[in-house]
Amino acid sequence: MFKGLSLFLLLISFTVQAEQWPGEQWPIGPKLTGPAVDALEAYAFPTRDDSTRKGLRTDALLVIRDGQVIYERYAAATTADTPHLTWSISKSLMATVLGVAYGEGLFKLDDPAATFYPALEKHPAITIQDLLHWASGIDWQEDYEYAPLKSSVVAMLYTRGHRDMAAFTANHDSYALPGQAFRYSSGDSNLLAAALKTIVGPQRYPDYPWTALFDPLGIRHATWETDATGTFVASSYAYMTARDLARIGLLMERDGRWNDRQLLPKDWVAFNRQPFAGYKAHQDEAVPGGQWWLNRPADGAASPWPDAPPDTFAALGHWGQALYVIPSENLVIVRYADDRDGSYRHNELLKRVLGAVRP
Repeated sequence: MFKGLSLFLLLISFTVQAEQWPGEQWPIGPKLTGPAVDALEAYAFPTRDDSTRKGLRTDALLVIRDGQVIYERYAAATTADTPHLTWSISKSLMATVLGVAYGEGLFKLDDPAATFYPALEKHPAITIQDLLHWASGIDWQEDYEYAPLKSSVVAMLYTRGHRDMAAFTANHDSYALPGQAFRYSSGDSNLLAAALKTIVGPQRYPDYPWTALFDPLGIRHATWETDATGTFVASSYAYMTARDLARIGLLMERDGRWNDRQLLPKDWVAFNRQPFAGYKAHQDEAVPGGQWWLNRPADGAASPWPDAPPDTFAALGHWGQALYVIPSENLVIVRYADDRDGSYRHNELLKRVLGAVRP
């Protein structure tokens, strides 16, 4: 009798703990409530200053746990149906698209990038892996508002380089040997987008992010702008709803698996989450992996986000865009924003979300 009862309880436990996956809609879990949620909202959604654009200006905050929506709030003109500009989250999206092509056996990490993008003939030693690490060695200045006249990225996106962004990048000189030094570069990311065109072929390329990644995940509201050559602007110009972006996060949280399909090879996801060995402490706000940002100690420095678990990783974008993934907590967090003054702190939001979700 007791053996039968134990088996029955075990079967119930398995049923209760079965993985949740979004279909057309996300499953809804227990709603977050209590003082810790109030503290989270006080930080994420202060009185919005639209006149001076100072302070935190959160447009969306979505928290997924165990594959279920447990918190969701929108502000200003953003709604659940708004495809929001992701800015540099686009870089991590391109890395995820490339992961599908990698799983098809279409390239290797140590392949020379010039094999797939001949305009890089001036830089024959750069590999796909180097570009993924923002370690091409190409002399690039990633400045926006602070030094626009010297900015490579402003010129690429808005002036002399905007018609062919990869060619503009490839024409820069080198400052270091490929693979030796980290320098954050939107140009490196757009070189990956140009290489992908040859990797998958020009016929597949225009639809490839959708057929390879978005459609299998049920992403229905994605837009990705191209330059005049038809190359995706992998550095900056993908748009998604918060709920659709969270599907990318859930895929990465579960090591590249979507339901019963291994959409991304596990070794690809492991590469994304491995710190670049050439990174020096405090070169950026987090530690670079394969076009994702990691909460890992590097070069003797502390973890970037000390109140978050060490396995936390993220896709981050200009003006406060963020997709955080915390596998040890079964958490995916999407934040969209229009921050302009640099006052937002990743660690503070992560600390408050964790305070709200933990018992």
